[in-house]
Amino acid sequence: MKKTYLTALLTSTLLAGPALAETTLTIESWRNDDLTIWQDQIIPAFEAQHPDIKVVFSPSAPAEYNAALNSKLAAGSAGDLITCRPFDASLQLYNDGHLADLSGLASMANFSSVAKSAWQTDDGAATFCVPMASVIHGFIYNKDAFDALGITVPETEADFFAALDKIKADGTYIPMAMGTNDQWEAATMGYNNIGPNYWKGEEGRLALIAGTQKLTDAEWVAPYAALAKWKDYLGDGFEAQTYPDSQNLFTLGRAAIYPAGSWEISGFNTQAGFAMGAFAPPVQAAGDTCYISDHTDIAIGMNAKSPNAEAAKVFLEWVGTPEFATMYANALPGFFSLNSTPVEMQDPLAQEFVSWRSKCQSTIRSTYQILSRGTPNLENETWNASANVIKGTETPEAAGARLQDGLASWYAPQK
Repeated sequence: MKKTYLTALLTSTLLAGPALAETTLTIESWRNDDLTIWQDQIIPAFEAQHPDIKVVFSPSAPAEYNAALNSKLAAGSAGDLITCRPFDASLQLYNDGHLADLSGLASMANFSSVAKSAWQTDDGAATFCVPMASVIHGFIYNKDAFDALGITVPETEADFFAALDKIKADGTYIPMAMGTNDQWEAATMGYNNIGPNYWKGEEGRLALIAGTQKLTDAEWVAPYAALAKWKDYLGDGFEAQTYPDSQNLFTLGRAAIYPAGSWEISGFNTQAGFAMGAFAPPVQAAGDTCYISDHTDIAIGMNAKSPNAEAAKVFLEWVGTPEFATMYANALPGFFSLNSTPVEMQDPLAQEFVSWRSKCQSTIRSTYQILSRGTPNLENETWNASANVIKGTETPEAAGARLQDGLASWYAPQK
């Protein structure tokens, strides 16, 4: 009897061994704002279905992510799962052997070729990250401030600057919360926010890649001229103001307008004690076609050297499901699902952003595909140029000329 019991116990233990062997996956990400949502909602949902796999979300600061990730990958200390920025940065990681080819995942069938294009080789033969979401650029505003000052949502540039002038003259609010200390936001929420209305979205972006337009052309310099006018509305000390400083100024009710990406929505919903609205980048003249940056923004791939590849693939298959898409889009309103299955969003601010897709032409950020593969890196140079133009330390024309010279130094179609 005793021997039979021990034999049965041993047999059951051996059979249960693989299922009970716990694997821990670590996710590298730049989305440090999302730590609580991953810990409280997304990871528990996955672990409930896969109790033998534990997941740790381990983000870096956005501006430091690329450098930190590259250092970890070089040292062999990077996590199992790599949150992927779109196009060239992630393509370089794949070409360097840091990201695994995920083309064989069954869940890849849930994404269109457009959704996958930001994380594929140029020939489309390999897809190395599972698409998660796009983000849309525009402006978030304090509805209470607008109501108090009798300001209507601006549709044209003239309306926009008239609103800023009215807010400044009143003196209750800083007209617009954005700093230039971190540089990237000057380009991302500045230049690539308003710019598509000048270079006509995909028409201009693809012309730049083809070499038929240059960064010294009027449609590429004019957005810098508009940015230069922002200086008078950003409040004292904006030059030293960091990205978190700007977020705080707005959510504390001290600033009326925030040049934004839709990724801010969930954080702002938690922190702001006032009603918010959003408006698309104003067009130059009434009746003009509007363009929005609807940017394929975030995906997740697998470290090619992960010792936990099988568990990582289980997680990535789950990320590709409609279940994850619905959870992610509603846990993080403003990150719009790239899954082919439609996702109904509940957040009104997210609904406002996504409604612009039916009114405006969509494009992506101008520097992300192909044009930042060389040195100098056009994306990073655009950060610097945008910040300089806002501060007034570089003219729009000089910024365009510097960026064009840098691009032409290595990119054959622009020589």
